[in-house]
Parts: sequence; structure tokens; C-alpha cells
Amino acid sequence: MSFCKDCISGVRHEGTPTGKVEKIGGVDTYVALPESDYPKDKAVLYLPDVFGLSLQNAKLLADDFAKNGFQVYMPDYLNGDDVPADFLGGKFDLNTWFPNHGADKTRPPLDKVINALMEKGITSFGATGYCFGGRYVFDLAFDNVIKVGVVAHPSLLQVPEDLEKYAKTNVPLLINSCEEDSQYGPEKQAVGDQLLGGGKFAPGYKRTYWPGCTHGFAVRGDISNPKVKEGREGAFKATVEWFIQHL
Repeated sequence: MSFCKDCISGVRHEGTPTGKVEKIGGVDTYVALPESDYPKDKAVLYLPDVFGLSLQNAKLLADDFAKNGFQVYMPDYLNGDDVPADFLGGKFDLNTWFPNHGADKTRPPLDKVINALMEKGITSFGATGYCFGGRYVFDLAFDNVIKVGVVAHPSLLQVPEDLEKYAKTNVPLLINSCEEDSQYGPEKQAVGDQLLGGGKFAPGYKRTYWPGCTHGFAVRGDISNPKVKEGREGAFKATVEWFIQHL
């Protein structure tokens, strides 16, 4: 297990979140709903990075997914102990933080939210995970909880093991990747393409690649940089299209 400096680097994005935090299954969850009618039996799970619900960037992205017709739920699966937004671009010891945020601590609140949403009639879930959240997209696919998965610059994946295991699922996968990424860089990207690409993975596989971007670009990238802006917007567009196609 390791993290990189880019796991907490980036910039705050401007805007005012329009969703709200609700208790779902006893867990604080950021909820963003479309203004127009939407399918009540489908939902997107937004699985954030180590900043959890503290950084508004993620909430703004969730709002944008809602504007495209999806009800979106972002669970506080970090149990109120996310990395404070004030540490964005600063110094924070993730390797000390992580042992208290393993799957034994983070998966139970996530499952509580999913179970509560199922009780409300949601039967099909898509999941989009960023950095730390990418790990959970894979785990939910392994457990046959989600219908479609998307990850952006995922962290904590075991390669090739997790990709080989994913190949045995029936969950279409989109990976939004970038040029500079110590967590899921070119070598691991190539392994994923080899195992899942070229039509090998029947449910569906696609990987976008954004040059000039680094780990974290899809949620914390400096959009004053044209290449990063293109990557962030391109990854979002690809994710929306993937959900429209498969969810």
C-alpha cells in the first residue's frame, strides 16, 4: 500500500454545491437529484477520494451528474474522518491515516447506504470512483453490487490481480487515465488494455487517456491549464456517456 503526493494535490473548484447531506442508512450522504424527471430505480454511487465530503469539488461533480439525469449519492464511507480540505496541496501523512480507513472500516457504511437505497426501490447502481474510491468500484463489481463501473486515476489496485478478477465479472468498465500517475501509470494501463481491451471483455471496456494530466486531474485538476481542463471535462463526458449506455 502506498500513496503519492498527487493523492492530495490539486486546486479547489469554484461553485456552490446544490445538493444536500442526508442521513441514509444512518450514514451522512451527499445527495444530488435532477431537477427534471429521472428513473427512480437507477442511481449513481459517487465514491470520493481521501477528501471525502470535505472538498466541494466532488460535490460539484455530483451535481453535474445529476444535471445529466442521474440521482447521485456520495456516502461518507470515511466515517467523518476524511482528509480536511485545508490540506489540499499541503502536507498530510496519508500512510498514517490509511490504516484506520481500510475496507473493514469503510465498506460497512457504504453497504448501509446501498442497502437503504435498495429498500427505497433502487435496483440498478452505477459507481464512479476517484483515486481512493476506485478501489471500491472494483470491490462492488466483484460482489455483483453494481451494474456498471467507472474509475478515474484509481489507487490501491493490485495489478494484474484485480484486473484479472475484474475480467470474470459482468460489469462494464471505463477507466479514465492520464499521463503522470504513480498509482495507475502507463505500465498498469497497458496491462488493463491487454486483459480487457480488444473485445476480450464482453460486457464492455474503455479507457480514456489524457496527456498533460496527473493523478487527481478528474476531480482536483487545475482547470486554468488547458490540457487539464480538457482532461477533466473529457473524463466527465466519457463517464456520463458510459452510464447512459450501460446503466
